[in-house]
Amino acid sequence: MMPILLIPLLPLLGFLIVGIFWPFFKGKGHFVALPLVTISWAIATVEFFKSFSAPPSLTLVYDWIRSGHLDVGISLQYDHLAAVMLFMVTTVAMLVHLYTVGYMHGDSGYDRFFAYISLFTFSMIMLVLSDNLVEMFIFWEAVGLCSYLLIVHWYERRPSWLAANKAFIMNRVGDFGFLLGIFLAYTVFGSVRFAEIFPAIGSHLHQSVNLAAVFHGSWNVPVLDVIALLLFLGAVGKSAQIPLHPWLPDAMEGPTPISALIHAATMVTAGVFMIARMNPLYNAAPFALHVVAWTGAITAIVAATIALTQPDIKKIVAYSTMSQLGYMVMICGLGGYGAGIFHLLTHGAFKALLFLGAGSVIHSLSGEQDVFRMGGLRKYVGLTFATMLIGSLALSGIPPFAGYYSKDLILVTAYQQGPLGQMLWLIGVLTAVLTAFYSFRLLFLVFGGKERFHSESQGHAVHPHESPLTMTIPLLVLSIATVFAGWAGEHYGILQYLAQELPLPHVHEGEGGFSENALKGLSVAGALFGILIAWALYGKESSIPAAFARNLSFFYKVSLHKWYFDEFYDAVFVRPSFAIGRLFWQEVDKGVIDGVVNGVAHFFRNSGGGLRRLQSGQIQNYAMAMAIGAFGLVAFYLFFNRL
Repeated sequence: MMPILLIPLLPLLGFLIVGIFWPFFKGKGHFVALPLVTISWAIATVEFFKSFSAPPSLTLVYDWIRSGHLDVGISLQYDHLAAVMLFMVTTVAMLVHLYTVGYMHGDSGYDRFFAYISLFTFSMIMLVLSDNLVEMFIFWEAVGLCSYLLIVHWYERRPSWLAANKAFIMNRVGDFGFLLGIFLAYTVFGSVRFAEIFPAIGSHLHQSVNLAAVFHGSWNVPVLDVIALLLFLGAVGKSAQIPLHPWLPDAMEGPTPISALIHAATMVTAGVFMIARMNPLYNAAPFALHVVAWTGAITAIVAATIALTQPDIKKIVAYSTMSQLGYMVMICGLGGYGAGIFHLLTHGAFKALLFLGAGSVIHSLSGEQDVFRMGGLRKYVGLTFATMLIGSLALSGIPPFAGYYSKDLILVTAYQQGPLGQMLWLIGVLTAVLTAFYSFRLLFLVFGGKERFHSESQGHAVHPHESPLTMTIPLLVLSIATVFAGWAGEHYGILQYLAQELPLPHVHEGEGGFSENALKGLSVAGALFGILIAWALYGKESSIPAAFARNLSFFYKVSLHKWYFDEFYDAVFVRPSFAIGRLFWQEVDKGVIDGVVNGVAHFFRNSGGGLRRLQSGQIQNYAMAMAIGAFGLVAFYLFFNRL
């Protein structure tokens, strides 16, 4: 129990120490946070290798809620799925902590930043170790809170707090569905613990729920599908799937280390992890699985088309993250949970590498993020270029890099799942071509060609330079992981290792289909074709991209404006919400509520003003008032006495 318990407790201790005493650290918070998260990583690594021979364990840390039949504890469920996730999360967290030492040096919120990334690391670890839906939801919300706090780190910048608000609000939409799913799961199963829900699924396969009952209608839907879809709504928000995706690119307003930690390798993969953890439920909900698969496939291709034209280096990588998450969600929807988790792990390595590499480029150019104001950086930041080249090859799915093994496993598994899988496989291959294109478009624009960073419009001289060791060491470590992680996963049987929790999908044998090697060859050929097109358009000076933008302006604008999702949401939700808010402010708040309150105040003020005139301080006025009063009393008495 104790080693597993220390994995989350050490980052929590780092948060408490640095968070409470941050005024005393004065830019030295990493002396506490970094060693603690490093020890946590070491324990997670040891426990990971032990898990190959050790049985799963469940440790109750705190008996939290006991009310009627509801029994919720804070527990640590450690199995093969949790083991690989913890190894990946703590590895990336440790490297990001080290990278932050160099990247955030001199920042006014340096120690606060370390406190929050330690809190996030604790929350993500606890989410992975959860053994029930309520515990998972608590830490699901905790990682969302940390994301908000870290995106808004530079709170004095308007884009930062706008992006943080957007991320927080859009995730609440998904989380509301997640919460409803938990309520319905408890209503149906009488428990929120995975160990009690999964065995009971078989007895509810034919149970339905009338979704139109509130309207006195009849619309019976399998209850397992409803639960799975409600939980999936939470994953759609957290893992930036269409239509709750626009928050992720905007979240790049935060410092680059959190883009690598939270928005590439860990938090955004929580939705994929949840689907994998709940695989017995999804396997019993075929309609929900189809929705999951199509959502992932559409997200993958749409995000790839958006990344084709973006000028911001971090947003290009962010859209690639969204697209790769779509791959993971798609294959989970086809029953290939192990393939999805394998890609989650390799993606955590090469995408953290790309984000940190992008941060190194930004650091070398004193904050510049526009790829069209870069160019020719290869001779200045050779190490960063080499590591980003490795990351881009992995992202493109070129052997022998990590992305080749996991992405091709996804595509092969999809193709083997019958007609639906083959349709989604085709989308996946097209996405792979686009991925290779925009990945190398970024490389050629940033590191190749002529230098474009000496523009007078930038207002200051730019002197590119390689980043310090605290930033380049994580790049080197992640590069090694990117080279060997995919091979290691295949060589040591990652799918068989995960089969303890994630069953292997059924293979639909079809006539006239491609062999596994042929499918891999097609995927690699598509990626090489994408790289070749990128070289032809951006590897040397060319007017072709500008000509494409002019002649295909409709498609270019759709991509550049991100399919107009932001404009649509602004028109349908944001502006009407502001209009309704102004209406209630002007007419209800100011007109009615303030009118009543102020009206009462005015009445008593005016009444008091009138009565105040009677208190003149002149005796003759008081004598006259007394005489009038006496006269009135006598008249009143005589009138009623006569009656």
